[in-house]
Amino acid sequence: MEERKVSKNRSQNIILENREKLSVSGVEHVTSFDENTIILETVKGILTIKGNGLDINKLNLDDGNVVVEGTVDAMMYSDRDSMGNKGIGFLGKMFK
Repeated sequence: MEERKVSKNRSQNIILENREKLSVSGVEHVTSFDENTIILETVKGILTIKGNGLDINKLNLDDGNVVVEGTVDAMMYSDRDSMGNKGIGFLGKMFK
């Protein structure tokens, strides 16, 4: 199984420029992404980004930096435990 760095003491910065360019630091893993939703595991919890035409332009998990371009409509944090079965999908739930 893949090992992820757990470091609660790391800081996180989010910079949103004109709702079109989003820079996020403290990213540990990209859980899923498409043009409408990006889900990131960060040092501060699960960050869900919703919008239109979203595209990950830069990704460096060694440094924990991600740059997203597109129209950002919403950003929401949740705890890792509350992610639950959201990331499993329809087939994953059927074969559970």
